[in-house]
This record gives sequence, C-alpha cells and structure tokens, in this order.
Amino acid sequence: MITNNSNIAKGEALSIGESPVETAGQSLSSKAIDPNEKHLSTDHLLTDLKGRTISGAFISIAAQGAQFVLGVGSTIVLARLLTPRDFGLYAMVTIVIGYLRVFKDAGLSTATVQREGITHAQVSNLLWINLLVSGAMSLILAACSPIVAWFFREPRLIPITLILSSTFLLSGLTIQHTSLLNRQMRFKAVAFIQVGSMLIGVATGIGMAWLRYNYWALVFSHLVTVAVAVPLTWLAIPWRPQRPSRRSGIRSLVSFGANMASGGFIYWLARGTDAMLIGRFFGPDWVGFYTRADVLLERPMDHVLSPINSVFVPVLSRLQTQPERYRRTFLQLYEAMALVSSLYTSLLFALARPLTLVVLGPKWEPTSTILIGFTIGALGMPLFTASTWLFASQGRGRHWLFASSLVSLVTAGSFVVGLRFGPAGVATVYSVAVILMSLPILYYVAGRAGPVTTADLWAGMLRYVPVWVVVCGTTYSMRLLMANSAPVVQLVVCASVGLMAGAILIYILTPIRRTALSLVDILQELKSGRYRSSAK
Repeated sequence: MITNNSNIAKGEALSIGESPVETAGQSLSSKAIDPNEKHLSTDHLLTDLKGRTISGAFISIAAQGAQFVLGVGSTIVLARLLTPRDFGLYAMVTIVIGYLRVFKDAGLSTATVQREGITHAQVSNLLWINLLVSGAMSLILAACSPIVAWFFREPRLIPITLILSSTFLLSGLTIQHTSLLNRQMRFKAVAFIQVGSMLIGVATGIGMAWLRYNYWALVFSHLVTVAVAVPLTWLAIPWRPQRPSRRSGIRSLVSFGANMASGGFIYWLARGTDAMLIGRFFGPDWVGFYTRADVLLERPMDHVLSPINSVFVPVLSRLQTQPERYRRTFLQLYEAMALVSSLYTSLLFALARPLTLVVLGPKWEPTSTILIGFTIGALGMPLFTASTWLFASQGRGRHWLFASSLVSLVTAGSFVVGLRFGPAGVATVYSVAVILMSLPILYYVAGRAGPVTTADLWAGMLRYVPVWVVVCGTTYSMRLLMANSAPVVQLVVCASVGLMAGAILIYILTPIRRTALSLVDILQELKSGRYRSSAK
C-alpha cells in the first residue's frame, strides 16, 4: 500500500496505470498489489502539470458552461410556468439544507485531494465517516421539518423537507469517489457526471412544471439530479472501499477536515441568514424575488468558480513544496479572475433591470433592485473564493476556521442592519460589508503564512477597479440613452458598448493588458493542441 509518495524514486514519472510499488522495484510476483492503489498516486501528474491544469480547467469550464445553459434555460422556462411563491417555498427549505450541506463531507473531500500521500485504508475510512455523517444529516433534517414549517409559518414545508432530506445520504455516497477523480485530475469524468445528472434533473423539473405540479417540480428536479449522480460516479472510477480499519492514520485528515467543515458551516450559517430573515418577516413571495436575484448573479459565477476550484486546489496542493511556482500559479489565476469579475459585475450593475425582464419576465421586476444591491459586493466574491484556496491547499484548517468566524459575524450583522430597509437593503448592506470588512479580514489572515502575501492579494484586486468603473459607467450611460428601447435590445447594445470601452482601457493599461494577453496565450495553446494528450 502507498504510505508516502515521496518514497518513490525521484525523477521517475508514473503512468496512470502503474503502481508506485512496481516503480520502487518490487515485483508483482512477490506481493499482490491492490488495484485500488492506482487511484491514489499523483506522481504521474507532475510530468505535465501545466498542460493538465489548462486542459482540465477548460474541460471543467466547458462543462459548467453546459450547466449554465441548462440552468438559465430551465430558469427561463420555470419562471413562466411557476410563481414566485413556488420558488419561495422551495428556497425556504434549501436555505436550511445549505446550513447542513457543509457537514455532509465533513471537510474530508478536501483532505483527500490536499494530502500528498494517502492510503487505500485511509480513503476507505473517510468514506465510511462521510456516510455516517451524511446519514445523520438526513435524519436531523427530517426531524427538523416541523420546526422549519413553524419558523416560516408554512405547513407545506414539512413534506418538502422530508423528501429533500434524503439528498444528504445520496450525496454522501459520491464524496470520496469524486474526490479521487479530482485528485487524479480526471475532469472529463467529473464533467460528464455533473452535466448528465443535471440534464436529467432539469428535464424532470420542466416536465413536472408543465403538468402543473407547482413547487414539486423544483423539489424533484433537485432530488433526481442528486440521485442520478450516484451510479454515474461509481461507474466512472472503479475504486471500492474496504471495511473500516483501526490505526489507518486518519486523525490528522479528520482534524483538518473538521476545521474546514466547521469554518464552512459558520460562514454559511451567517450567509443563509438573509433569506431566513426575509422569509420570516416578508413571506415566501419576497424570498422568491430575493433568491432569484441571487441566482441571476451567483449562478453564472458558481459555474465558473466551481470548476476552477476543482482544478486548482489539487494543482496548488501538488505545488506545496515549490513556493515560488505556487505563488506564480496562484497569482496568475487570481488576477485573471479579478479582470473577469470586474467586467461581469459592472455589466450586471448597469443592466440589472433589462436582464431581469428578459430572463424572468415582467412579474419578477422587483428582483432587479435586489440584483443591483448584490452586484456591489459581487466584485470581491470570486477573489474571496480564490483566497480560501490558500487555506485548503496549504492545509491551514485552523486559520480558515478563525477567518470564517470573523467574516461570519460581519455577514450576519450586515443582514440584521439591512433588514430595516427591506430585501434590497439587505443585499446592499451585505455588499458594502463584503468590500469594506470581509475582504480585508480574509486577506489579512490568508496572507500571514505561505508564499502569497496580503499585499499580493490587495494589489491583484485594486488593479482592476478602474475596469469596473469605466465599463459600468459607459454601459449605464448608454442604457439611459436607450431607455425607451426593448429590454433585449438594451442588453445587447449596451453590453457591447460597455465591453468595447473596457477593451480600450485594458489595451491602455499595461499590467491589465498583460493579464488579458496571458489568457489569450492559453487559448491559443489549447487551440493548437499542445495539451491535447494531457486531457485524455
């Protein structure tokens, strides 16, 4: 069994099918080799890490692009077949699920990816822990269904909560298998699972909405998506767990995972407070408006950040022993994210109303003011997420727990302050708190250790603020000139003019132009097929 990848002779790259024991010179005839071990080794990835990173990132982003199209398409259709109240009822339960979701993997998925050397016994034990925790979460959520209904003053939430509680146990079956796929950088398989399960789930939801099942269409769309992912994941990787064993050396893994999960739970406990307060004091209709604004803003961002996260946490984890290369790799991606985030959020701020009318329809117009409030802080959210990769890839679970605790206090406080100004006020005060308080806290703690400093993080963000100002100002001014035009015309024309102004500024400012050109170089490398072999 693999005890430490550093024991493998230096300079000898492993192919995907080789066993590290064979590489060390031990013959197959002298000792039987567990076929599960080949799914744990990562030394072969270092032979072409850049190629695997780039191709993996684009495979994952392409998959998320497909999910984004499915998500937007289903949102457009379902927003016309269902009511804000239907979305609000579903969202009330998913808010509670969001609190517990962090604990479904107990942070152990990150531990599996981050650890340089790991054994079959360790991963097996982590899987059984995941199943135990996921089963407990299912039972807790089911037992809390009357409490959820009482809090929101909505008895229909009881059956919704009971049905969705099963998703915890189902997802627990896929955690370690997905972690091994990410550890091996097998992003094609992960992409197929994500897109395939979502496609079936979306089709189920639209079909049920068409047949007038109301909010049950949203409930079963989610349930089917999670259920379909289970067999797809187990078929994608033939690793199978062994029975639980003692003295496998998982204490450090569990400790790291517990810190990551606790930090995540504290943050999401605070982050979900907004919708809970709005549901309590304003009712399910406003929860529907509020959560749709969140979806319009964050769903596209999630579809980009999720694949980047799945690719770069393993990459940075593999570079822990090479600090300069680690820093260079992180900052290159971080600045690219800052540039894209500036362009994206500035356009949303200026075009919130026409976007809402085109995607959701006229009955959802109150969503546009909430969306504007969210976009102020959305500039920093991708950078916030990227900064958390420093904690995960460097094994700094305690630092993340400390930072997330402070950020969570700020987040919850902003929601309470904003509540007196209505749902739009909640979104606006939260956004201001992200920029003025949450990011400084996170940057300070993240930069205290490791190759990336606090100054690096601030420089990478502030450099792109002028892009946000120019693109937003130009786009908004153009929209005022076209106030009487159809919303879809405003979207197309104003966004084009705003992006053109941004392109001119990027060309003028050398550091920003350098970042943009690096992205172009990567695209050209992929187009030329230089990394085709690494994507297989």
